Amino acid sequence: MDTISNVIGFLPALIKATPLTLLLTAVAGIFGLVIGTLVALARLSPRRILSMPAYVFTFAFRGTPLLVQIYLVYYGLGQVLPGTWVRHSFLWPYLRDGLWYAIFALSLNQAAYNAEVIRGAIKAIPRGQIEAAKSIGMRSSLILRRITLPQALRSCLPVLTGDLIILLKTTSLASTITILEVMGTARMLQRQSLLIFEPLIAAGIIYFTVVFILTRVMNVVEKRLTRYRTAKA
Repeated sequence: MDTISNVIGFLPALIKATPLTLLLTAVAGIFGLVIGTLVALARLSPRRILSMPAYVFTFAFRGTPLLVQIYLVYYGLGQVLPGTWVRHSFLWPYLRDGLWYAIFALSLNQAAYNAEVIRGAIKAIPRGQIEAAKSIGMRSSLILRRITLPQALRSCLPVLTGDLIILLKTTSLASTITILEVMGTARMLQRQSLLIFEPLIAAGIIYFTVVFILTRVMNVVEKRLTRYRTAKA
């Protein structure tokens, strides 16, 4: 009973930290999707000046642990920026906060995975649709905006949803650079209470609840975006 009461007692503090976890997930998810889409298009470009840097980017960020990337961004930029003009600019009050370094690292990592998913979805679009659009005089940019990207994003939405859920859980690594999101708050509660398992159990409950809600929301979004295709099938 003491364990249950301790877990319940830790929940309010963790609930207060949940908006920061959601902020990390939302901002990194949006930037990751935008950057990942651009990287995917670069990967598909016939020009090696675009495709090769995009390949190196995805290979590097998918081939190294996220924790290493967070450390490199936080400690690397944290050592370089103070010696530049940024130290005396209006940006410094923001760049002193580890939150922005975490968002930067999470966004790039998410972009690398999204890029490969979106690239595969674009390649799966029937070539006949692209040729038909060109035959009626549609420009490449218009084809991309009205045919290629909408179909690709709809078809890979379940995978992107899974990646978003993984991103939500990997935001716990931001606690390693002094960010008090859910996991960072749980570690703080461990130090204050000298209890090990109860704060972790409470944090697990928070993550499970958020993932459950996010999954339900994304299922609704997926059904709305694919309702015509489902009806046709």
